[in-house]
Amino acid sequence: MIRDSTFIWNELVTTDQQACGAFYSALLGWTRKEVDAGPAGTYTVFQNDGRDVAGMMNPATEFSRARPPFWSAYIAVRDIDACAARVAELGGKVIAGPEDIPDVGRVCMLTDPTGAPVCLMTPAGNATEARQ
Repeated sequence: MIRDSTFIWNELVTTDQQACGAFYSALLGWTRKEVDAGPAGTYTVFQNDGRDVAGMMNPATEFSRARPPFWSAYIAVRDIDACAARVAELGGKVIAGPEDIPDVGRVCMLTDPTGAPVCLMTPAGNATEARQ
């Protein structure tokens, strides 16, 4: 069960998935499962003992392409559209989305008033569970 307002996923955004994948696999003992992400290229799921623990993707927005590689955290929210609508009034900026990722959920990337990026997600099938 996923709880609302908790960190639920971490994702590495990098232009070199091969080098980073080899590094984290050797360092932490993670295995990698590559998934075809269509126009976004390859999405890599890091696993530890067969359990998904993190992801890795190519830069997909102007924001991410303009930065060096970085880790991005995802926070579960019940209503991503309502949260995204409040970002500007609270001093932040929506960078991408909200958009649907098939079989994953609805996501958006934003920056807080200091420019720190974070992602929000309403997980697929968990919109009601996120309230618990």
